[in-house]
Amino acid sequence: MVVPTRGRNKESPPLKPGQQQHQSPGASPRSGRGRPPYSPGRQLPGGARAMRKGGGGRRGARSDPQRTCREGPAAEGERDVLGRAPLRLLRVCRDRLRVFVDDRKAFIVKADSKIWLTFLLAAFAGVLHWCHITTLFENDRHFSHLSTLEREMAFRTEMGLYYSYFKIIIEAPSFWNGVWAIMNDRLTEYPLVINTLQRFNLYPEVVLASWYRIYTAIMDFLGVPTKTCWTVNRGKGLSPVESCEGLGDPASFYVAVIFLLNGLMMSLFFIYGTYLSGSRLGGLVTVICFFFNHGECTRVMWTPPLRESFSYPFLVLQMLLLTYILRIPNINTGSLIALCVSNIFFMLPWQFAQFVLLTQIASLFAVCIMGYIDSCKLQKILSAHMISLVVCFILMFGNSMLLTSYYAASLVVIWGILELSPKVLKSSRREVYIWVIEGCAWLFGTVTLKYLTSLAFGIADDAHIGNILKSKFIGYKDFDTLMYTCAAEFDFMEKETPVRYTKTLLLPVVLVVFGVIIKRAIKYLMWVLSKAGQYEREEHFNHGELVYHALQLLAYSVLAILIMRLKLFLTPHLCVMASLVCSKQLFGWLFCKIQPKTLVFAILALMAIEGSANLQTQWNIMGEFSNLPQEELLEWIKVNTRQDAVFAGAMPTMASVKLSTLRPIVNHPHYEDAGLRARTKVVYSMYSRKPAKEVKRELIKLGVNYYILEESLCVSRKKPGCSMPEIWDVEDPANSGKIPLCTLMSKDSRPYFITVFENSNYRVLKIPKE
Repeated sequence: MVVPTRGRNKESPPLKPGQQQHQSPGASPRSGRGRPPYSPGRQLPGGARAMRKGGGGRRGARSDPQRTCREGPAAEGERDVLGRAPLRLLRVCRDRLRVFVDDRKAFIVKADSKIWLTFLLAAFAGVLHWCHITTLFENDRHFSHLSTLEREMAFRTEMGLYYSYFKIIIEAPSFWNGVWAIMNDRLTEYPLVINTLQRFNLYPEVVLASWYRIYTAIMDFLGVPTKTCWTVNRGKGLSPVESCEGLGDPASFYVAVIFLLNGLMMSLFFIYGTYLSGSRLGGLVTVICFFFNHGECTRVMWTPPLRESFSYPFLVLQMLLLTYILRIPNINTGSLIALCVSNIFFMLPWQFAQFVLLTQIASLFAVCIMGYIDSCKLQKILSAHMISLVVCFILMFGNSMLLTSYYAASLVVIWGILELSPKVLKSSRREVYIWVIEGCAWLFGTVTLKYLTSLAFGIADDAHIGNILKSKFIGYKDFDTLMYTCAAEFDFMEKETPVRYTKTLLLPVVLVVFGVIIKRAIKYLMWVLSKAGQYEREEHFNHGELVYHALQLLAYSVLAILIMRLKLFLTPHLCVMASLVCSKQLFGWLFCKIQPKTLVFAILALMAIEGSANLQTQWNIMGEFSNLPQEELLEWIKVNTRQDAVFAGAMPTMASVKLSTLRPIVNHPHYEDAGLRARTKVVYSMYSRKPAKEVKRELIKLGVNYYILEESLCVSRKKPGCSMPEIWDVEDPANSGKIPLCTLMSKDSRPYFITVFENSNYRVLKIPKE
């Protein structure tokens, strides 16, 4: 077998010359190295004046050479020189030009070299992460040597569903024909016609499809080949397959863009850690902690098409911008626009984003009522959130789940509290009872408003979220809830997860940082409640961004404990919080006794003991994707069924059927719609104990022609009470104790169904019309 050379672009995104302007002047305090730090509200008055003077000097350095040629006696002297000796004028201009260039060079070197170094290190971190996840993905799947069908099968469950819309757009006669096709889709929930852009957060696929079409069109015009195809001998008596690699291959292009985006995310993490801690050492700690806990931080290397792969990098950017806004005394319009745009890019690709933003504004509200930020600043942040929510609502063609969400209700309630609280609770001082009243008002108001808006719009699509939470606290059970909670990713956090955090020292370090922040916060609150002097309050007022990060950590911890999948948010935030071990705001007293570099590198050395083992474990994963039973099934469907034949079956299999055969299906893995949940319940009744005649009648109502039965679903049991027959016993106790229908169908499908295909995993049942 010939092993081709991969020709993928490994360059990191180029740095934009103006990027340093987004860095706050107080972003990277250097503690005596180079120019002194400028952090509004934190320096002594004299230091602040000195920095303002220094800033004016830099502006003067840029403009002084121009004034010497245009104003005052120097200009008259030059006119005299011009009249007497042109050569002397040239020498004068040359000398002054050299002075100007040297002065400008000195300014750039002194003022910007550290900022540029930060961006260069961030770019290096991004390239490292891109290489890491690309290597892991290739090692796990041997993706470069798979056929087109095998690559599509590798995108299981909802990944295959999302990728199918990318495939539709790139194979359509034109881009707009493809967009129209996914906005008027009859294949996904036959016989319904649905706008998948409204339902499934598919803007990433639309953007990537447009890029792919532009890229291939340009390369074709230039006559540059975009892919190389090989014949791969699979061995074991299997037929050879054609395997193409290069960005001209749709699946390769798709995952390459995802990995580039997540490489850029690591660059953002470095900048984030640097800015939050005030030291590039903080950025280094964040990145290394992320790598040492990589398996707990992300799953993009195993499941690239999931919504979080597109969305989460923009949450990192959004939180970085929010930290900047919380730190500066006065918000500028550009910062709010950037926050709004990052919100939009975070919400558009992922339906779960609204729940994350709910925890964010709740944490900000707590920071506000404790007095760390003023209500005016919080209202400006809320306005950015509201605008981004409305823009997403429009771009999602009126997706009602956005307007009826807890996030939208919370925005309105907090705004109302900020407006009404000073008028209703007429008190010039912040008291504990006021905090309690405002907190209870937010909680009660949010739940009530969400219930009323859902009732008014008749929306029940997110009702399962409440049921999942009920199942966590009071053991509530129904069919839809068990379909979630029986999956490992929706179970409680594993007990081993905190142990893994501890072994890499991530958890101990963050607990120390968290303890210091809480201690300072309590000290400040005691001052507030004891009528402390204004100067003392001002001295502690500017740590609002740190208190916010501590509260956000608590919110992420609760989410991750309740639903294991959500440690995606917790672990990276732990890495960001670990950067604060380099913060002079928190540990300046310690750095007077020990060099920061000595402490940081000692911690990293201890982390590396377990962290390097975790990385080696990832690098040792070697595999090759193969699913022969499903390949046989899909090939049989392509050859032996009509193009309009309608299929039903397990949700993961239906995504593959739609993607690879383009046959209509009645159910799919995107479970966040009430109507789809009802359809799936009917389809999964094949695994209940109901009579075959009743199940057939309901399937015919959906228009199903073929049912794909999987015996593994009938007998598999991930944990007690989680086999499909046991789940149905909760929903249908009247038939409890009978033999499951799937067991009967595996033995003999007659007289209600006809077996037309069978292999080791799948059995296709044809449903004859009555």
